[in-house]
Order: sequence, then C-alpha cells, then structure tokens
Amino acid sequence: MIDQNSIFNIKTQTQFNNLALEVFNYQFKNNKVYRSFCDLLYKHPSDVKTIEDIPFLPIQFFKTKNILSSKASIQTTFTSSGTTGSSTSKHHITDLDIYKQSFTKGFKQFYGNIDDYVILALLPSYLERKGSSLIYMVDDLIKQSKQPESGFYLNNISELKDKLIKLDHEGKKVLLIGVSFALLDLVETYTFNLKSTIIMETGGMKGRRKELIRNELHKQLKQGFGVETIHSEYGMTELLSQAYSNGNGVFKCPNWMRILTRDTEDALTINPSEKAGGINVIDLANINSCSFIATQDLGRVNKNGEFEVIGRFDNSDIRGCNLMVL
Repeated sequence: MIDQNSIFNIKTQTQFNNLALEVFNYQFKNNKVYRSFCDLLYKHPSDVKTIEDIPFLPIQFFKTKNILSSKASIQTTFTSSGTTGSSTSKHHITDLDIYKQSFTKGFKQFYGNIDDYVILALLPSYLERKGSSLIYMVDDLIKQSKQPESGFYLNNISELKDKLIKLDHEGKKVLLIGVSFALLDLVETYTFNLKSTIIMETGGMKGRRKELIRNELHKQLKQGFGVETIHSEYGMTELLSQAYSNGNGVFKCPNWMRILTRDTEDALTINPSEKAGGINVIDLANINSCSFIATQDLGRVNKNGEFEVIGRFDNSDIRGCNLMVL
C-alpha cells in the first residue's frame, strides 16, 4: 500500500513522476476495471517507463463501472449532476480523509490559511441534490474557516447581497464561490463595488441559462461585482483534487495533480506543450479509485505546466464542473 502522506509531500517534478509510476503499478494490480482496460491496450508495467506511457481511463467508465483500487469499505459515493435523461458518474470513496487533505492542502497552496477567509457559497443546483463532492468540500471549508459569517445561500440572495456589502466594507477577506448562473442572477439583481472579495465561479449553467464563452461570463461578472478578476475552480466528481485560476482562465494544479493533453485523433499519443487536445488528468489523491483519467474536456497545457480549458469534445455530456465552451 502506498503511504498517502507521500502524495501530499511532493515538492519536485521528479518526485511526482516517480510516485505516479508507483501509483500506476499499484492500481494496475488492484483495480480490476483499470487492469482490464490496460490489458486491452497491451499496456503493462514493463511497458510504462514515463508518465506519458501511462494509459488514461476514459471518464465515461465512472458511469457504468465501480472504479476501485481498494478493498476497504465505501464511506460515501459522490455523484455527478448529469443532464436530464443522462446517466450520472459515481465515484466511490473509501477514505474521506484523503479528500479532506487534498482540498484543504490545495486551498492553502493557492490561497493561504482557510481561517483567514469568510466563505460564502452560492451553489443552488448542487445544494438541491445529494452526493455533490463540491458541496462536501465547501461545507468542510466553511467549517474550517471558523467564521460565524460563513455559510451557504440558496434563494436568499437579498441577505447575501447585504452580507457581501457589509463584510467588504469592514475589509474582511471574503471568498464567494458560486455556480455561474447563480452569480449572473445575483449581479443582474444587484450591483456591487467590492474591494476585498474574491469571486470564484465553478462553471455550469445547469440548463438554467444559455452557455457563455468564458470571456463574456467573466466580463459580466467583473462589471457586476466591481472586481478586476474572476477566479475559477476546475474539479469534477471523478477527481479528488482541484485546480484553481486567479484570472484569465489559466489554471494551476496542486503539487500532486498534473494535466497532459492527448491527440484528438489518437488517444494514446500525448501532445507536446502548447498543443491543444483532450485533457488527461493525473490526480494522485485518487489512489483508491483511478489516478489517470481521460476527460471529455479540450485544453492546452503551457510550458510552465499551467493549463486552459478551451471546450469539449462534440457529443460529450454537458457537465456542471467548470466548462466554458468556446
């Protein structure tokens, strides 16, 4: 068994690469679905020398199979929102502590101590259903903030408006995290001029509004909130880690997560930097499910490892976790 502490103590690219290969070997041996997938590709540990050699499991498998690398009891199951009539992904979690460590340490890497912030959450579409990993994360961050003003908002946007203005006037550090359509609803009803508040969108119109390109969405939100930049979160049900953008749609990964892109015509070929392709995610926090996932997102990885999401494959499901279709 791999020591989970080694996942969150990664400091260098070499450490990441070595642990990723170790995790691949572990999941090849212990994850029946992933092993079968690798067998079909004739990809075995002896063939895998670099992270580019690792097979990436298509994300659709989470809709039809139990993706598990652990024999431990399932503590909870996160489910995707899906669209009307579509099947949903199921991510079985055998160790919630790993998820807590991942989102807590990831937040700290990019934003500092959680207890420095008042966390306000405007996530109506997620609150209205069960099994959301995003709600689990934000709820735990709210508790960790230990700020009495932190909390969720559903339909009480007038109260949220008053809270935002009051906290900003007091100079408190505030993080408002919200689904795109709800943030747009808020700024179409009220106008703000916020100075010490971070606005973070998690993407998704959830069928409530027409999808907007990211630049147009951020333009409207910047005008409405009176802020210079809009932050973004890139995560999904099938992952236990999140990437963050502090503006312009350019995302950074925590130390235990990496993005590669694959050729759109040959899924087994990894692209060089700067070339757009399908987004492949290595999420080492997914030690108990699958750490190597081929998503339906299209993106581009910059030479410094940061990445952009630029769309989706045709005919793929429209999902809720941060997709701005260009």
